[in-house]
Parts: sequence; C-alpha cells; structure tokens
Amino acid sequence: MVDFEQARRAMVDGQVRTSDVTDLGLIAAMLEIPREAFVPQAQAALAYLDRDVVIADATATAPARYLMKPMVLARLIQAADPSARDSVLVIGAGAGYAAAVMSRLAGKVVALEENESLLQQARSVLPSLGSHNVTVIHGPLADGAPAAGPYDVILIDGGVEIVPDLLCGQLTSGGRLVAVVRSGPLGKAKLFQPVNGKCSGRELFDANAPVLPGFSLAPTFVF
Repeated sequence: MVDFEQARRAMVDGQVRTSDVTDLGLIAAMLEIPREAFVPQAQAALAYLDRDVVIADATATAPARYLMKPMVLARLIQAADPSARDSVLVIGAGAGYAAAVMSRLAGKVVALEENESLLQQARSVLPSLGSHNVTVIHGPLADGAPAAGPYDVILIDGGVEIVPDLLCGQLTSGGRLVAVVRSGPLGKAKLFQPVNGKCSGRELFDANAPVLPGFSLAPTFVF
C-alpha cells in the first residue's frame, strides 16, 4: 500500500524544491493536492514519480494524454507568477490536477478540456477537493476559451509544437502564457506575452512533455 502523503512530500522535497521552485504558496498547494486523485486507479502508484503519467489512452483520432511531470509543471506555474487577483486559463486540463493547484493561487480558474472522460473526472474531483473557483469547460484545446476571458495567466498543460497567436489574444495587457514548446524530440519551457496581437516568447529552461491535441505542426512534404 502506497503512503500517498509521504510520496507527496518526497515529490516536493526531491523534485520540486531541488529545481529552484521557491514559491511557498505553490509548494503548499503541491503538498496539499493529491495527484493520485487525477490518474486512473491502476496508475495511482505512479502519480508521484518524475515522469509523465498516462491518464487517457490513445484512440484512432486522438493521442494519449498525460499528467505532466511535477517539476516541469511547478516551474511553469512559478514562471507564470499567478496571484490571488488573477484569472487563469488551463488548456488541456486533463482530470484537473494543474487547475487544482492553480485554484490555491489564483482568484478564478477556467479548465479547458476536450476529452469527455477526463472532463467528467475533473468535474467530479475538483469540487471534492474544495476547488470551487474552477470552472471546467469543454472545447477544442487550440481555440482556448475566449468567452470566459481575458486571462492574466494561460497555462498550456502539455507540450506544443506551435502556440497560436489567438491564445495570446486572450491575455490581458501584461498577461503571461507558459508552455513546453517541442522541436522534434527536444523541448524548452517558454514564457509568452502579447505584443501587438502576437506571441512574443523567451526561453525559461529545458523541458519536455507529450504534445497536446491541436498543437502539432502541419506535416510538410520534401521533394
């Protein structure tokens, strides 16, 4: 039987704190939120490992979905610097773990998900953990959620090969978007801000995450 409380503390002490995550509110949230509640029961013992954990299998029309590595997520959130007055959009929210963490740091959180099974799980789990400031909505991930915006922070909870400018268009002036941007097998965590309607970004740290649906580059043909 896994001692999840002990595993949670080991995750924070061994993966998060050792990766230059110093925000005390973020650390407290990650110590509180049970990651095992956001993965399939058969995967619960893997929830605190330093790896991306499968939360939904691939289908004929969609790739597998993953719970992002704790360290990568923590560093992205710290870089986004959410505050109690901020409105946050989590894109690719899955079963809601990142949204639950954000709910302890921000004033309002919108969790966007297109996988129906994950959507229903998020709607069940989040209220049970007291994340009553999270609204879970259904829709294509790459479109964002403009009707509920604008947002001070957008967290893309997974890898991307492209960041559509329309997402930066959903940010407030001074808003921040964070994501893991993939280039082939390699990736960089980046912080983007809107400049004249387009995303202007800078690199934060080396990172990787499986690419979310709707965020892959279109294939090119070589003659």
